[in-house]
Amino acid sequence: MRKIRNSEELLGQGDIASRRIVLEIADRTLDRLDSYRRIRSIMRMEGSVLHIGTRSWDLSKKRNVYLLGAGKACNHMAMAVDHVLGDRLTRGVAIVKISEETDRLNKTEVFVGGHPLPNEEGLCASKKMIEIVDHAGPDDLFIAVISGGSSALMSCPIDGISLQDEIDTTDILLKSGAGIVEVNAVRRHISALNGGMLAKRIQAVGAELIGFGISDAVGSPATGDIAVPYAAYKSTPIGPDPTTLDDARATIVNFDVADRLPKSVVDYLMNAGPDKETPKAFLDNTYFLLNTLPDSCIYAKEACEEMGIPAIIVTSFLEGESRDAGTFFASMAREIQSYGNPVKPPCVMLSSGEVTTQILDNSSIKGHGGPGQEMTVSFAITAAKTKGACLLSIDSEGTDGTTKVAGGITDSSSLKAAAGKGVSLYQSLREHSCFEALSAIGSTIFTGNTGTNLCDLNILFVPAIEGGR
Repeated sequence: MRKIRNSEELLGQGDIASRRIVLEIADRTLDRLDSYRRIRSIMRMEGSVLHIGTRSWDLSKKRNVYLLGAGKACNHMAMAVDHVLGDRLTRGVAIVKISEETDRLNKTEVFVGGHPLPNEEGLCASKKMIEIVDHAGPDDLFIAVISGGSSALMSCPIDGISLQDEIDTTDILLKSGAGIVEVNAVRRHISALNGGMLAKRIQAVGAELIGFGISDAVGSPATGDIAVPYAAYKSTPIGPDPTTLDDARATIVNFDVADRLPKSVVDYLMNAGPDKETPKAFLDNTYFLLNTLPDSCIYAKEACEEMGIPAIIVTSFLEGESRDAGTFFASMAREIQSYGNPVKPPCVMLSSGEVTTQILDNSSIKGHGGPGQEMTVSFAITAAKTKGACLLSIDSEGTDGTTKVAGGITDSSSLKAAAGKGVSLYQSLREHSCFEALSAIGSTIFTGNTGTNLCDLNILFVPAIEGGR
């Protein structure tokens, strides 16, 4: 397997036949989603002319060409652009979540930002971006590569709000039960670069902007022809921001965090006038959308078909509490295996989206983990009643929650295996230590950077058994 690096370990225990199927589906899906391959398939140089899909630019007419990037898939995206441009690239700045030994860039400086919480290195890189943009002019071209995670990695709070304020705001919101749209509504409106503010700054100096994006927003339609510029692009920091100041204020009120957020943030958002609103349109920019959230399920379904396994896309809108989702998928597996509803086994159920884990009291945290790991632990408890049922849940960019693993994989034997190691899966959920629990039974998935970022990918395999029950 090319993307899942510890597949041999994962296939060393549990229901090996079921695990092999879900791991193969995941590996094929991640390989197809790799943004390096996606960009290189539509971008090339011919002499001084840059071709991207159906559009072309004569770079001999440009004074400078700059590359700016941020996101959890930025490693592969930035490498693709850097490699295509070669000596035509003047300078690049990329902010990634994890730097890999395999990252090879020629004229692009790489910074390791903080995610899910911002850090000083991300702030430093953001200031370098601002310096480059502010010294640019109408004869310059910016190529930006943006994927999910840029809101944290590209940390650059507005004047009057400190980096620590931004860190605290992000931490509180992520544990409040708010969805990512609500979280971003706040973060974008206290940022000097996010919420379309980077594009606004480039527009102000008269430079041209070409953007490559990956949309991890729940509700985005599947991509079409990626070689055709995408007119309805809405992804910050290089595109218009659909969230508003009123959305940010509603998040503070609806999730009752006004007394816990930094005073500087609450005071600013509650009193900001219309002139502080984020930009809502960029008519002159050119955007290429590489992938959207539904694509992972679509590609996974096609992989299942290639493998001769019936598959159903349950939803690409999955949100809510991760452990509840795990219990639901285990219940679905039992229904399928027992009664053949909504489809007869053997079959695969696919879903994508972004589940969350609500943590109102940090003192309850006794370990590490992430939503994908909590989902698979929860699944394992109920799935013990469904022979051979197996669930893989990963954050498709390669890191789940506070860990360096992509997520977890459990099956109907995992509850017993954990007990044999003296590990209580129930306790690991209560204490948010699912990483430690899954590690003990060899069930954490390691990919490193995958080259994509489409939130969660969940693959459930349900085998048939003689007699249904």
